[in-house]
Amino acid sequence: MSKGNYDASSITVLEGLEAVRKRPAMYIGDSDITGLHHLIYEVVDNGIDEALAGYASEVSITLNDDGSVSIEDNGRGIPVDIHPTKKVSALEIAATILHAGGKFGGDGYKVSSGLHGVGLSVVNALSEWMRAEVFRDGKHWIQEYDRGVPRSKVKDIGETEKRGTRITFKPDPEIFSTTHYILKRLHTRFRQQTYLTAGLRINVNDLRKEDERGDSKTLSRHYTFYFAGGVRSYVKQLNTSFKPVNKRVFYVKKEEDGAEVEVAFQYTNDIQERTQAFANNVHNPEGGTHLTGFRMALTKSLNDYLTKEGGEKEKEIKLTGDDTKEGLTAIVSIKVTEAQFEGQTKIKLNNPEATQIVRKVVSEALDEFLEENPREAKAIMSRVVIAHKARKAAKAAREAVVRKGALEGGTLPGKLADCSSRKPENSELFIVEGDSAGGSAKQARDRGTQAIFPLRGKPLNSEKYRLDKVVENKELKELVIALGTGIGETLDLDKLRYHKIILMNDADVDGEHITTLVLTLFFRYLKPIIDQGYLYVAQPPLYKVEVSKTESYWVGSDEEKEQLLARLKSEGKETKNIQRFKGLGEMNPEQLWETTMDPESRVLKKISIEDIEEAEKTFEMLMGSEVAPRKKFIQTHSQEAELDI
Repeated sequence: MSKGNYDASSITVLEGLEAVRKRPAMYIGDSDITGLHHLIYEVVDNGIDEALAGYASEVSITLNDDGSVSIEDNGRGIPVDIHPTKKVSALEIAATILHAGGKFGGDGYKVSSGLHGVGLSVVNALSEWMRAEVFRDGKHWIQEYDRGVPRSKVKDIGETEKRGTRITFKPDPEIFSTTHYILKRLHTRFRQQTYLTAGLRINVNDLRKEDERGDSKTLSRHYTFYFAGGVRSYVKQLNTSFKPVNKRVFYVKKEEDGAEVEVAFQYTNDIQERTQAFANNVHNPEGGTHLTGFRMALTKSLNDYLTKEGGEKEKEIKLTGDDTKEGLTAIVSIKVTEAQFEGQTKIKLNNPEATQIVRKVVSEALDEFLEENPREAKAIMSRVVIAHKARKAAKAAREAVVRKGALEGGTLPGKLADCSSRKPENSELFIVEGDSAGGSAKQARDRGTQAIFPLRGKPLNSEKYRLDKVVENKELKELVIALGTGIGETLDLDKLRYHKIILMNDADVDGEHITTLVLTLFFRYLKPIIDQGYLYVAQPPLYKVEVSKTESYWVGSDEEKEQLLARLKSEGKETKNIQRFKGLGEMNPEQLWETTMDPESRVLKKISIEDIEEAEKTFEMLMGSEVAPRKKFIQTHSQEAELDI
């Protein structure tokens, strides 16, 4: 893609900043931990855009000891000359006017990771203060701001041999509920970005005081991400815990009709799929037209090869897209001039031309790959044929279950204590451990809106089994019937009978294990329920602290208990009794209602997936068949464990 001029005339202005501080969620998602990290991403994305355009090779992020963040790239530097229509410095426009940036004109960037170009101005508006420094044309320029308002005009403060932009900002505590950055989250993001931009180096430095690092204390203060192999290295990294089927990673990178397509994939012996789609370096969790093109090409090329080179029985097989997913790890990346996304969060690419572009590029390259690598081709074909047979077996098993009792409706399980409401938006399902807790929950509940489903024993580990085995498991089968949605290919979210599904188990080893097993089922086979925000985990209290007959407190941890006791002592109050609950079954129905089931007073934790790659790795490590990663995790965290005796 050709390089354009990047000066003041490249900055296109669309509107002002008035609404940003009033409604930050409209621009960065929320004013909590996710939005806080988004500030860094917005600025770093500008540096990555310079790298994509061929002008930068390095971006550095520094968490400073005063709570501010500095981000520096070695690109061209934001233009500082006077804008032709606004008559002020282009730097000031980029930092103070919403939707002002080189991403909107045709000259600044041919490809940009930012959809709306709100980056720098929104960061400025949501910061207590910000400082922009530009190293350009041999000079060092600077402008400082307070909550988006410039302190002075852009100033030339001296000569320099450096080139690039340095932005330093301090998130505004008036806006954000927390200003504490999580280093692991930053590492995950920037590792991904360097995989997608081969040759780009991203440095992350943590200069915060030791007591301010929190969970980041176990991580190095200085880390550099650099992957010369790009997306090929990414695929290999995702597959480190699994045995590859085709040892040579398929890879293609090609420009086609003004777009750049880059795809890498490899099959493994695992049953799960790990495919991730990106457009202009932005992760698209729901895929889009580029992923559709890849799947079409993969299915067609493998079918063509099977027809041409397969045995007599194999030639009769007609692979579907689902047959090609099992064990597949793929990175599908496209860079286009004007990316069209679904929604503000860019979850899905909508460019219609991307389907045919990706399909053409992948089909041609994959046909050639299979022809030139017969050993790899044979291994891949064997893998997808096995998946094809397993899918048919799963379908037969599911249909058999449907005929007997219907996964998607029919007779509800006898142990389900259903609610009388038939409106999903008003209905809740509590999944509890065993008959003891189930009995208390049934007595405590609001029968109009709260249903109880007791699990008997530990359900199957869904991470290790295909769908046909999952639907044969009695506990999981009855749970799916109670939900009403079906499972796998046939899952229909419109048939979900409850819009709050609450896991309510004891806070001991067995209870936590059951919670993890049920979460694994939802993550692997009922994920749309998580995506819609319908899955929760109850947070029952651990202690009841009684001061008098009319004054008592519920607390959820030892730390909370000690804090409460200290406060009561300072107020001159003596505690009459401290009761510790070992399990939900120890609570009487009144206590269970008051602490855990009453919508007015209970505490629920909503299950959400902010980082799909990290979630995949966590479930694989905790619940997968590979022992080594789990052993390493246990050894690393053994000091944090609490004995359940």
